[in-house]
Amino acid sequence: MASAPAVPLAPGVWRIPLVRDFVNGFILRDGDGEVTLVDMGLKQSGKKVMAALASIGSGASDVTRLMLTHAHPDHAGGAAYVAKETGRAFGIHEADAGFARDGVSPPRDQRFLLGRLMARSKNGFPPVTVGETFTDGQVIPFAGGIRVVHTPGHSPGHASYLLQESGVLITGDAIFNVRGLRWPIKAFCTDFRLTTETAARLAELDYTTAAFTHGPELRDQPRDHIRRFLQSKGML
Repeated sequence: MASAPAVPLAPGVWRIPLVRDFVNGFILRDGDGEVTLVDMGLKQSGKKVMAALASIGSGASDVTRLMLTHAHPDHAGGAAYVAKETGRAFGIHEADAGFARDGVSPPRDQRFLLGRLMARSKNGFPPVTVGETFTDGQVIPFAGGIRVVHTPGHSPGHASYLLQESGVLITGDAIFNVRGLRWPIKAFCTDFRLTTETAARLAELDYTTAAFTHGPELRDQPRDHIRRFLQSKGML
């Protein structure tokens, strides 16, 4: 059964299933109709992002901001297409901005064989035009405030985004929800150990929905689920 183009999470917030529920982007729409898009999936996913936007009655001209959680090809791959369609540049944490501009992934964790093998191969994406860079704790004035939560490790500038008004937390790849909560693939991280340490920040935040870039959302006491996961891994 095909996924809906956009799945409602909260008023003005939708998840975009880009590869079923396994790879997700997000639409945020303010009361005045302005739209922010977060994460564009793989290179071929750009058209799906725009189709999801159309499915909620918005279009390219409504988009005023584009954002990425980090500079990996399954999140930034479709970015160049969406930037061209909307005429907008991207915002990303300052530590990943250079990788996004160059269209290359940050280094992989060399403690793992797969990480060393991936370092030898090209794992890029079309270069992204970066218009603004973010820092930890910054609140972006949109949708009641989007708080930047720097959760490095998966990449140097990996960020989660807390939508303060709607209570939705976009986790990015800090934690996956694929057949249950789990860590991202170790070798895909720049520093897997740091990934596990900074994910503990998600237990400190206040939210009512956890929206994952890999896997479906959690709506029933998501903070408790994430805390239990982190406790089971010895991170709390």
